[in-house]
Amino acid sequence: MTDPELVHLDFDGGIATVTLDSPNNRNALSRQLVSELTDRMNTAAATADIRAVVLSHTGTTFSAGADLSEASTGPMTGTASGLLALIRTIVDLPLPVLARVDGNVRAGGVGLLGACDVVVAGPRSTFAITEARLGLAAAVISVSVLPRIDARSASRYYLTGATFDAAEAQRIGLVTLAADDVDAALATLTADLLKASPQGLIESKRIANRGVREAIERYGDEMVDLSARLFASEEAHEGMTAFLDRRPPRWTA
Repeated sequence: MTDPELVHLDFDGGIATVTLDSPNNRNALSRQLVSELTDRMNTAAATADIRAVVLSHTGTTFSAGADLSEASTGPMTGTASGLLALIRTIVDLPLPVLARVDGNVRAGGVGLLGACDVVVAGPRSTFAITEARLGLAAAVISVSVLPRIDARSASRYYLTGATFDAAEAQRIGLVTLAADDVDAALATLTADLLKASPQGLIESKRIANRGVREAIERYGDEMVDLSARLFASEEAHEGMTAFLDRRPPRWTA
């Protein structure tokens, strides 16, 4: 039996919409979801007359980050490599990628936003970089997040795992625009993008993403190794088990 599709791709008026649709596990970055999302992005880029991609979601969560049920049952090297490849795909895609967020974004989901060119967040959006609370670190996603946000905010939210809203996400550089009406804001942005030439968009994106691309090349493999090592540690096992059991980990007792 074929697993249900977790990522959908639709086309309308020169815009491709890629939708994360795994609300039962809060659009966690499972191996299947990461693989499908990578495939949908590449399909959109290869489709004639498409000028931009909108990355959206169903449910109340854009993405909760790593699928901890997978992480607690096996090595994470392949998963970390897959996430890095997905981030690279979004950054190098020859189309602008706009994230439409109106829900919760956690951990690895924040890394997806860092890879996108433009992020619009609605009033229901909240954000947190929660890895440190689980005995982990925001390793792979750092290649797309750290070039976007200011250093003091990176220290604060990497270390504390505290939750922040869309206005704060815009202030620190993670979000482009905090909007009361996400769809209206996206309509304005996509209309502006459609006025630009394909060549102009490709080269402008390449220039704007220079810092992220350099971080991927310089630190990507190191962060994959660090992520796999941390996920395999006893402390991370305790943190993930505590999260799945809905209890505090032993270091907070």
